[in-house]
Amino acid sequence: MKKTYITLLFLFFIGIDSFAQQISKEEMLFLTQEWKGERFEDGRPKVSDDLLRRMRIVTHDEAWAVMKNAGYKYQYADGWEMINPDSIMVGRALTATFMPGRPDIHGAIDARGKAEGKKGQNVWPVDLLVKGDVYVADQFGIHDGGPTIGDNVGNAIFANSGNGIVYNGAIRDIAGLKEIGGFTSYYRSYHPSHHNQPRDLNTMLIGINKPTKIGQATVMAGDVVLGRDGAVSFIPAHLVEQVVVTSEVVRLRDMFGHERIREGKYTAGDIDTRWSDEIEKDFSQWLESHIDELPIAREQIQEILKNRTW
Repeated sequence: MKKTYITLLFLFFIGIDSFAQQISKEEMLFLTQEWKGERFEDGRPKVSDDLLRRMRIVTHDEAWAVMKNAGYKYQYADGWEMINPDSIMVGRALTATFMPGRPDIHGAIDARGKAEGKKGQNVWPVDLLVKGDVYVADQFGIHDGGPTIGDNVGNAIFANSGNGIVYNGAIRDIAGLKEIGGFTSYYRSYHPSHHNQPRDLNTMLIGINKPTKIGQATVMAGDVVLGRDGAVSFIPAHLVEQVVVTSEVVRLRDMFGHERIREGKYTAGDIDTRWSDEIEKDFSQWLESHIDELPIAREQIQEILKNRTW
């Protein structure tokens, strides 16, 4: 009777796509329809490597302001433990969502995975990672009995993605994880235990690349993850270019303003308020005369000058 029950559940989960672990391409396209750029084969937004590179100088303050003005209030999460806290992590989110283990549902999910040749649920999302991804997992904050990432899985994550993790739960083997160069990571706690030991079901994987919750942030697969200064921002793919360009403009205006204040040409009050037409004109001339000396590529500055609305 029990075997028949599990089989029926297995068939039930196969038949209803909304319960499948990995989001369908159609649902991915539907949920990320504001993104008009390149995509991975599964439909996940693929923000360009150039924008990822330029994102590395963006601050949370700059990203937050752009997102909030666009109506995205819940894209920032802090309060983390960290590996490599002085490093900056940037990449495209691949999401995973775990829930507290329940034998009937876990059994059905496991049966489907084994039929597809898969092993432990904790590595299903890891196997999908590609270079430039960041593994973003909601492990519902579980501590004792919760870790699905130790040094073996951590090495697999880094080998596949070249990045670390944003992990809403406990990790294990922290000494081994710290030995992985470049494994910049954000996690909630450390515990030496392991998830789902025999007769001790703790967790189950209920979503891959579906919207997930990290702290008070809503994260969608393909969001750009910015991890720095003890916190993480999750930037929707269609807002990434606006965030990057805004940051570049702010940085150039700060450089100009600080230089002019030091020269005594303007006061802090002149620079710290809405600029006069005279200052705006001076700034444009300054950009053109310093175009080869600035920390932003010539073509990017030329694009800023061409499209500026100030």
